[in-house]
Amino acid sequence: MLLTGTYPRTLDEKKRLALPKRLREQLGEPDKLLITPGPDQCLWLYNQEGLERLAEKLDQAPAADAEARVFRRLYFAQTEAVDVDRTGRILLPERLIQFARLKHAVVLIGVRDHLELWDARRWERYLDQHGPRFDAVAEGAFQK
Repeated sequence: MLLTGTYPRTLDEKKRLALPKRLREQLGEPDKLLITPGPDQCLWLYNQEGLERLAEKLDQAPAADAEARVFRRLYFAQTEAVDVDRTGRILLPERLIQFARLKHAVVLIGVRDHLELWDARRWERYLDQHGPRFDAVAEGAFQK
């Protein structure tokens, strides 16, 4: 599964997010998604299969790795399952809305194996800060 694209969205008065049809199709028309706090104060969204693949990667770290244990605890303890309704909307948990400081305008982006949900203003600031470094970052990413 290759999730790509940038989708400006809005949260309705009940804090529901409408998922674009294209993304729902790419995710396999899930009836639920798993949402968790992600780095950079955004939310990560996975379907069940995607989160299981991530869990398998995390399981490769030795049980004695203290940092891996901390990450697994913090990550999975904060992960919440949300239902996708028949119109493709999800109700975002208030705790996660507060974590990501989401307002009315948000941006949903595809990041290969998961989606990220950002407050629209913070996403613009992120682009302003990191966009000019794209070439340098790309060179470093392909040298590994």
